[in-house]
Amino acid sequence: MLFGVFAVHSPESCPLNNKKSKTTFLKIESKLKKSIKNHNINKLIAFYMSVLEHEWIIILDAKSAHDIETMCMDVGISSTSTVKIVPLNEFSKAIEKIRKS
Repeated sequence: MLFGVFAVHSPESCPLNNKKSKTTFLKIESKLKKSIKNHNINKLIAFYMSVLEHEWIIILDAKSAHDIETMCMDVGISSTSTVKIVPLNEFSKAIEKIRKS
């Protein structure tokens, strides 16, 4: 199942402006890659950033949102950001459901 992880932080806690956040952020990618299997994450699909909006967008293939929640705490994402985990559907599958309804 695909999930979008939307992590938003304030300008004050931005890694560009905050030394503690910078230290945490510089380690996040390697921590994510190391912890994926420990948290039942099948695959890291994509990791995007919108610098001016202070938002990270991570697309994961995972078994549950609870596993993603734990991973976000363990790797440090939740220490600098508010995190929203959203189940995602492929457009074609959504269209298929709409047609059947």
